[in-house]
Amino acid sequence: MESFQMIAKTFQGLEEVLAQELTALGANDIEIGRRMVSFSGDKEMMYKANFCLRTAIRILKPIKNFTAKNADEVYEQIKAISWENILDVEKTFAVDAVVFSEEFRHSKFVSYKVKDAIVDYFREKFNKRPSVRINRPDVLLNIHIAQTTCTLSLDSSGESLHRRGYRQEAVEAPLNEVLAAGMILMTGWKGECDLIDPMCGSGTIPIEAALIARNIAPGVFRKEFAFEKWNDFDQDLFDTIYNDDSQECEFTHKIYGYDNNPQANEIATHNIKAAGVSKDIVLKLQPFQQFEQPAEKSMIITNPPYGERISTNNLLGLYQMIGERLKHAFTGNTAWVLSYREECFDQIGLKPTAKIPLFNGALECEFRKYEIFDGKYKEFKKQEGESEEGEDSKESGFKPKEGREFRPRESREFRPREPRKPGEFRSRDDKPREFRPRDSKPREFGSREDRPRGEFKPREFRKDGDRERKPFDRERRPGGNGEFKPKREFKPRKREEGE
Repeated sequence: MESFQMIAKTFQGLEEVLAQELTALGANDIEIGRRMVSFSGDKEMMYKANFCLRTAIRILKPIKNFTAKNADEVYEQIKAISWENILDVEKTFAVDAVVFSEEFRHSKFVSYKVKDAIVDYFREKFNKRPSVRINRPDVLLNIHIAQTTCTLSLDSSGESLHRRGYRQEAVEAPLNEVLAAGMILMTGWKGECDLIDPMCGSGTIPIEAALIARNIAPGVFRKEFAFEKWNDFDQDLFDTIYNDDSQECEFTHKIYGYDNNPQANEIATHNIKAAGVSKDIVLKLQPFQQFEQPAEKSMIITNPPYGERISTNNLLGLYQMIGERLKHAFTGNTAWVLSYREECFDQIGLKPTAKIPLFNGALECEFRKYEIFDGKYKEFKKQEGESEEGEDSKESGFKPKEGREFRPRESREFRPREPRKPGEFRSRDDKPREFRPRDSKPREFGSREDRPRGEFKPREFRKDGDRERKPFDRERRPGGNGEFKPKREFKPRKREEGE
């Protein structure tokens, strides 16, 4: 089959994980970009990418790359494409535009131009035109413009790939499935031990973890992909990919999901049943305050609340409790926490061993790793085979010059200064100095020291004639009584005879 270029779009921060997935899938020419990874492959690879990738939002197949400086040039370039090979007159289509350009300010205007070019092409050639349909079109097109560089692509996914199909209901502000899968893959967990989400909400992290542990493709729940409506769709090839379960494996451990909200627990139960992983996940209605040390080695991956719906005091108290539970009820294990407020992480009170920037929607978050150990941090690192000296030098980045022996600075005995006696003052050179009390004489020119502090006397209202004036009413002239008076009386000039 013919090989062609493709683009897998994702969230910012998940590009490396997506590239690793594509490598494992057998894709070629993998290049990482911003919120996307480009790769090459044939039609089978495109079907597999949609069906198997956990961290991709959509898979695009570029049709044409070109340069355009205005909307008319975009129109001409789009109209020059042989559209009968891509789109039927009887099928519907829609255009999605993404624009980062000073020349093209409005994405909708660009999408209208692309639509007009396609419609005019069919009208001139077949005297008929395909219809535009915004929701669930047969063919979805994507045009991306960066300054003057334009890329027109076919969207092979259709609805975003994060919509797996197993989610029956959701709590308020649920975690995106693609982000949840990316977080789990970042930790390196693939089912080697128990996994715990102490604040699981609608169960997204436990469900994605179960699919990863059993190596079940996330696309198995989807009812339809956009490429299934293309003219060159190969039904037999896709059926082979869909029905291939040879890569699925057994999972011998357990995944635990806790939450203190009864409604969230009920929603998570429905979603887990819809995903078919009920035997791998144990749900329990339990607040994090009651979390106890697990009997087996475990890993925590959680997304605590950090939205605007919770007051600051309650939020900080929640994270303080998280840190306390991790320190006292999760020793010897590893925890990963996603949040976006630095003050929340500060309340945990533990030193993270990794910080990974991630975006949860528009929020710039961090995914932090905590290795929970019993005792001091340096002793914990010693047990892992790292010396204190090696750890310190790695943190500071210090390297002694070649040929010179490194001599550590000798520690000096700390000698605290003697406490001062009452009324005793010392200068920096430890020589006593004369104490000169401040002159108690009142300062001149009416300074603040002239009047006792705290005493306030409002100005009295004054009266001129019958009119009462406030302190800040200003006279029309200094010395006047409020009436306007010219500086001198105006006298008209007398005309002399003959003027």
